[in-house]
Amino acid sequence: MRSRSYGPDLTPPWKRSRPVPEVPADDGLVVEEAATGFCGAVVRCEKTAQGPTVTLEDRHGRHRVFPMEPRGFLLEGRPVTLVRPAARPPAAARGPRLTASGSVAVPGARARVARAGRIYVEGRHDAELVERVWGDDLRIEGVVVEYLEGVDDLPAIVADFSPGPGARLGVLVDHLVPGSKESRIAAQVTGEHVLVVGHPYVDVWEAVKPASVGIPTWPTVPRGQDWKTGVCRALGWPESTGEVWHRRILASVRTYKDLEPALLGRVEELIDFVTAPD
Repeated sequence: MRSRSYGPDLTPPWKRSRPVPEVPADDGLVVEEAATGFCGAVVRCEKTAQGPTVTLEDRHGRHRVFPMEPRGFLLEGRPVTLVRPAARPPAAARGPRLTASGSVAVPGARARVARAGRIYVEGRHDAELVERVWGDDLRIEGVVVEYLEGVDDLPAIVADFSPGPGARLGVLVDHLVPGSKESRIAAQVTGEHVLVVGHPYVDVWEAVKPASVGIPTWPTVPRGQDWKTGVCRALGWPESTGEVWHRRILASVRTYKDLEPALLGRVEELIDFVTAPD
């Protein structure tokens, strides 16, 4: 009777860990540390005597250092093994550094003293998204972005601001479509020194490309239901919309390429308007 030949691994196949993808820990990559649940963007990788480590920064600016262990992190909810990114070519070979909006960065530039002109956006999430992508450009141009609680407040804000030469006012409004309340208010306040533009989306969340967030498309939410809550329910996300915005959506936006053209064009239009010489 012949004896059976066994390999060195006697673990049954159904108990063996499946291999997981190796992902370079590039700057800005958003991951979750599997053991602690700490979620943040990669800001640094280092080689230490104990092995490679990665530093993550969460949305509050807190840093934590973790060993880059196999299956140690979650990317879009799935386990991965982080590895050190490939060495980058010298700066001269890479060409000029670009800002998140695609503009050529100005090394060592300081923020300009704020202009009298302003840009208002409807909602805190809108303001945070504009800062994420256009923040460097706005600081160099000296343009301050503030947010509206609602478009109904716009006439009073324009009257109080008193726009004029050298003090232009640009406004970005959600879901600005013909015949809407928003379009009527926009027509009421638009003038030589006031420009109101809008995007077609119900909420600025939709202006982030679905692929950047890791979903096939933004779900359709029935009328009468809060749109953000309906999106979270349809996608199986927690219904804490503030947490979802910061951890899943805003954290996924790294450059202008993550945004829909309908929003990009409107923000660029506002910046040009506010900074144009009179």
